[in-house]
Amino acid sequence: MPNLTRREALMATGAASLGLVVRGAGGRVNVQTGASGPDAVQIASGGRINGQTGTASRVNSQPGPVQSVARWCFSDIPLEPFCAAVADMGLTAMDLLTVDEWSVAQDHGLTVSCGDVAAGTIEDGLNEPANHATIIGAFEENIPRAAREGVPNVICFFGNRRGMSDADGIDNSIRCLRECAPIAESEGVTILVEVLNSKAGGHVDYIGDHTDYALEVMRAVDSPRVRILYDIYHMQIMEGDIIRTLTDARDWIGHYHTGGVPGRAEIDGTQELHYPAIVRAIRDTGFSGYMAHEFIPRGGDPLRSLAEAVELCADA
Repeated sequence: MPNLTRREALMATGAASLGLVVRGAGGRVNVQTGASGPDAVQIASGGRINGQTGTASRVNSQPGPVQSVARWCFSDIPLEPFCAAVADMGLTAMDLLTVDEWSVAQDHGLTVSCGDVAAGTIEDGLNEPANHATIIGAFEENIPRAAREGVPNVICFFGNRRGMSDADGIDNSIRCLRECAPIAESEGVTILVEVLNSKAGGHVDYIGDHTDYALEVMRAVDSPRVRILYDIYHMQIMEGDIIRTLTDARDWIGHYHTGGVPGRAEIDGTQELHYPAIVRAIRDTGFSGYMAHEFIPRGGDPLRSLAEAVELCADA
């Protein structure tokens, strides 16, 4: 994500300026104030986010990836009304919520498709042995909770290179994940390790910046509960050849993230990736896990941008 972290990301246009209103469990909910009930007035210019299209009834209605959304990309909208909006447009899951946020999503009938349990950070990850105790401890504490609360996946990262060779980074990552894997296996929760781009505007110095790097780790760990989080946006920047790569790596991919290239914007006709073909290719691999939308909306209506992405992928 260019010059942003998931926890620090702010969207250019806030919900207050949008005047968006969405439906929640108790009636209409004002995105700006969080107020709900029969007196809350819907003023979104285009009507309900799934409008007349029937999107909600089609989302996740066929075999293939189950659509989700990364919370951090919409962080300017308060969590509770955002959950209501996400559920209203037919999505069933939300990605990258911290442990203390899980219950909010669950109260709106959403699965936490990938939980952030503070098992290291993007910069301080699996490649550095000094981080291993923190990562293992976070999984020991939170994977059992994830299992109890129906959170199928938790995330960690390869870490920044800081002069380390690929060989050392791979060996160190394998060593840590071999200790983590039994925790995940015993609880039926999957540990996801994300591949990210290390170019300017991305996570400069990130060591796990190619699919082959992640595959070498996955094959050595050889656990059904340790998988790659394949970020389509990041891997298009680093290596391209998305459809062939994800097809060849299908046995080791446990989760997907979307995003437009260039700029991590909407996954529409303004960018170089054709997501309907990518979604069809993912479906053809037999994948039935989660694919979370992780783009930063550029327009004035972020919920509409999300709804359009959901519809695009539902029609693929």
